[in-house]
Amino acid sequence: MIRCLAIDDEPLALQQLVAYINKVPFLELAAQCQSALEAREFLQNDTVDAIFCDINMPDLNGMDFVKSLVAPPLVVFTTAYSEYAVEGFRVNAVDYLLKPFGLQDFQRAANRIKERLMVEGGRLMENTFETEFSPSINSDDTLFLKTDYRIVKVSISDIRYVEGMSEYLKVWLEGQPKPIITLLSMKKIEERLPANFMRIHRSYIINLDKIQEVNKNRVIMDAETYLPIGDLYKEAFQAYLDTKYLGK
Repeated sequence: MIRCLAIDDEPLALQQLVAYINKVPFLELAAQCQSALEAREFLQNDTVDAIFCDINMPDLNGMDFVKSLVAPPLVVFTTAYSEYAVEGFRVNAVDYLLKPFGLQDFQRAANRIKERLMVEGGRLMENTFETEFSPSINSDDTLFLKTDYRIVKVSISDIRYVEGMSEYLKVWLEGQPKPIITLLSMKKIEERLPANFMRIHRSYIINLDKIQEVNKNRVIMDAETYLPIGDLYKEAFQAYLDTKYLGK
């Protein structure tokens, strides 16, 4: 189980956050706090694996609270203010939930926490997790996609990028000249993909590990593939680049 701390100064928002945590089988609520100061006091005597934290709170805001922690757990920020998104990525947040968010958005963030914990040192054994919210994902880093009359097994690490087209998706794979075409929404597959995938455009989700170059407002995946960066996604993508950039 992943022990979680829920923090929000608004009682109704905190109540909803707690309800969502209780709906995810692999999450366990360790405590709920109505201020960052209360949360800091709790963490002096206890530990958690993850924090779901509001940003805009009195006395001590969530961003400054996380920055003040010597060894912060994994963090998902929740806020009604989109301008905090870039700062959230700079403190290495696992995800950023813009209020009002629904259960599906919360599940996506929970899955990313699970994946990060499994990658970073194996603090939790894989077989302790339920897979109720990821029915198309196998435990060995594969997923199954329905195409035509077949169900195809796909290695997630082989996915270069996903292209949305109306009600269908094109899933482009490493070493494959043609994509897998499947009846699925961008939102649904985005929920299923791990943290090294990012949406850069309303029609494109890319595997960040497959980027060859970034040129102005385009991501270059190979010599023939130039993908646009949408205005709504520029700040978040730039924040990711800032965490990787070496230079003046």
